[in-house]
Amino acid sequence: MMVPAALLLLGALTAVAAPRLLARADWPDREPVVALWVWQCVVAAVLLCCALSMTLSAAAAWQAVRGHVFAPAPRAVVEAYALGTAGPWAAALAVTLALGGLWSAAMLVREVARARARWRRRRAELLVRAPELPGEEAGGRGLVVLEDDRADAWWLPGSRPRLVVTTAALRRLEGRRLDAVLAHEQGHARARHDWLLHCSGALAAGFPQVPVFAAFRDEMHRLVELAADDAASRRFGRLTTALALVELNEERGVFGPGPAPQAQLPQRVNRLLAPPDRLTAARRLRLTAAAALVPVVPVLVTFGPGLRALG
Repeated sequence: MMVPAALLLLGALTAVAAPRLLARADWPDREPVVALWVWQCVVAAVLLCCALSMTLSAAAAWQAVRGHVFAPAPRAVVEAYALGTAGPWAAALAVTLALGGLWSAAMLVREVARARARWRRRRAELLVRAPELPGEEAGGRGLVVLEDDRADAWWLPGSRPRLVVTTAALRRLEGRRLDAVLAHEQGHARARHDWLLHCSGALAAGFPQVPVFAAFRDEMHRLVELAADDAASRRFGRLTTALALVELNEERGVFGPGPAPQAQLPQRVNRLLAPPDRLTAARRLRLTAAAALVPVVPVLVTFGPGLRALG
């Protein structure tokens, strides 16, 4: 009955060590897309450790569950896990982890529901401020120009996603700078960054005492912006994208000495103006492959006793 405990220990070590290693590394800012993938693999490994530990604990605690989990397995495989030696803590562990899983699902449902409510509210506001013209297909506009004195542009996701840009932004941004801002928002849409933000936000809200989930949420918010900046700069250049960000946000006080809600903007502009060297394609491939192997480790730990018994 050591495998569930080993899985929990592995999950705890991953949750503690991985964020520290990523915080010390200098490559996430250079390769935000790879960093997004690594973070997802780390969190998936932590969640997988909990799910597999819950399954084996439940199999040890209740014969009915054991019959379903090990139904096709030979007797030697079942004996290799020593499920019969489990104490009363197995049931408590299984129930605790199951409740944690249900709570995570509930938080995700709540996060998505709140996001959908925000989208509906903003879509209704758009229809009031920028009504559809007679004969125009309902929801057919991919781009909406909104009369507003504040320069802004954003992507409104949903079943009928829309790119919204204000008239002040159109007046302030010209030519390729406007195209760079629109490409930034389209980069968010193509990569479905909204779902990454929902999942990370749900985990952080559901388990605020777990540092890895808070770090996951914060890094997702930061890295998706860097990835969208890179998507825009590849098409229109880093200088054009940086100037577009400055012109779009210069009246919001984000470049002043005091703190601001969008305090990362100066760092993003500096990164565009003085871009760090990208990793080589071979190193990006190695990092991607290594990250993909992280969730495989809990699976190997889980199936290890059974594979040894078969061997």
